[in-house]
Amino acid sequence: MTETKIAIFRNKEIRKTIYKNEWWFSIIDVIEVLTGSERPRKYWNDLKKKLTEEGYSEVSENIGQLKLEASDGKKYYTDCADTETLFRIVQSIPSPKAEPFKRWLAKVGYERVQEIENPELATKRTRMLYKLKGYPGDWIEKRMRGIAIREELTDEWQKRGAEAQKDYEILTAEISKATFGVTPSEYKKLKGLKRENLRDHMDDFELIFTMLGERATTEIHRTEDSKRDTEA
Repeated sequence: MTETKIAIFRNKEIRKTIYKNEWWFSIIDVIEVLTGSERPRKYWNDLKKKLTEEGYSEVSENIGQLKLEASDGKKYYTDCADTETLFRIVQSIPSPKAEPFKRWLAKVGYERVQEIENPELATKRTRMLYKLKGYPGDWIEKRMRGIAIREELTDEWQKRGAEAQKDYEILTAEISKATFGVTPSEYKKLKGLKRENLRDHMDDFELIFTMLGERATTEIHRTEDSKRDTEA
């Protein structure tokens, strides 16, 4: 399962996700930030063709199609690249923002390496991010506990045969309907959200109910030793 996160470079949003234990970034978002183009997708298609013609076929070979959340709240397959490949792409973009962006990218990549070596750093950085956004301490602690419970649940699903992104979406929707009476996408519409993370816009009680629903689901899986229906 991929979870879309947002990185900020000079007040501009760049979508990213963890894939193969590394940060992978939306190339379209990077193009838009560096060029200011109103048609970043076309710019990227032209640049990709140019790189291939110049003999840099490994750039295309190292690009992954990953599902990232778009502004409409839905997830679409998007061209993404890891830090190394993105460096090569950025070098081909004539922009005064290129050098500051490469320094920013190197910093983000280095932080990910640190997090792999010491997972506690990722938790600390997340706490600090929420604090800087103005969330109260009690809310942050509930949010962090909710993240841990969610990870425990998704690990359990993976052990029991959940494979595709759709598996996780269906299972998550069922828990949400049982807890709140609506699916996550319906809930986001009720709250007027688009790309924003739904759980970051929940109050204390919503977070508590979400944790209870996901924790109870984990325990049910373990008690009943449920497995994915491979014939479905």
